[in-house]
Amino acid sequence: MLVHVVADYGPGDLAFAEVAQRLAQHLPDAQLVLTPVPAFDTLSAGFCLAQLALTAGAPDRIVYGNVAPRQDQDDPRAGNEGERLVAGRTPEGVLVVAPNSRYTFSFLHGAGTALHEVDAPESGSQFRSRDVFPSLVAALASGDERALGVRLADDAVPAVPPRVLAYVDGYGNLKTTWSQPPAPSGSRVRVQVGEYGVEAVVSDGTFEVPAGETSFAPGSSGWRGPHGDVAWYEVLTRGASTAALLGHPSAGAGVEVSPL
Repeated sequence: MLVHVVADYGPGDLAFAEVAQRLAQHLPDAQLVLTPVPAFDTLSAGFCLAQLALTAGAPDRIVYGNVAPRQDQDDPRAGNEGERLVAGRTPEGVLVVAPNSRYTFSFLHGAGTALHEVDAPESGSQFRSRDVFPSLVAALASGDERALGVRLADDAVPAVPPRVLAYVDGYGNLKTTWSQPPAPSGSRVRVQVGEYGVEAVVSDGTFEVPAGETSFAPGSSGWRGPHGDVAWYEVLTRGASTAALLGHPSAGAGVEVSPL
């Protein structure tokens, strides 16, 4: 069984190792794949969870997320209380489990995944993704759904923010929440992200520009939604890091596109 772990612990962090160790205890046959996102970045986490859960793969896989900044309230948190654990299955049956932290489920909810609260302690451990959640993930994976509670109301999950940066990949390509072209293919535009901008060409493919130039085109991320296929636009500079060119922006930064 393939188990994806999407979390903000940091590459090579001890926390990833401890969570992997505990998941292996409860799911001894699991093959774990670890995907880090920046600290407290629920938008990047939500994007990765959806990309891993809604695209082609083994139907019995699990996508397990943990980005829980405990920012749902500012008051002191007794007993390390954190966001509610939520689980759901995609239309193809892929199990997704994660705390309901801001945008963590926004992409999945928008794609029609039914989400339920999980009967899990909200407090008692600073490290719930190691001490509490793995046994529940294993039980849900085995088909035991006694821990599932009420279905999440629509207003419990915010919508995907439009026209923002969703995720920066290892090459420095910027994956955005644009899903429609801002201008006809071949148009030259200025892409502005925060204080930085770059000239780009709107195209049907990210590599349809010469080396050194930047494209704004449907990228490698996307999935089938309730209203058809969704392809998310990327800002890609051939042979360079767009993130570096644009000052290393964070997920959630607005992506403005204007004609030249």
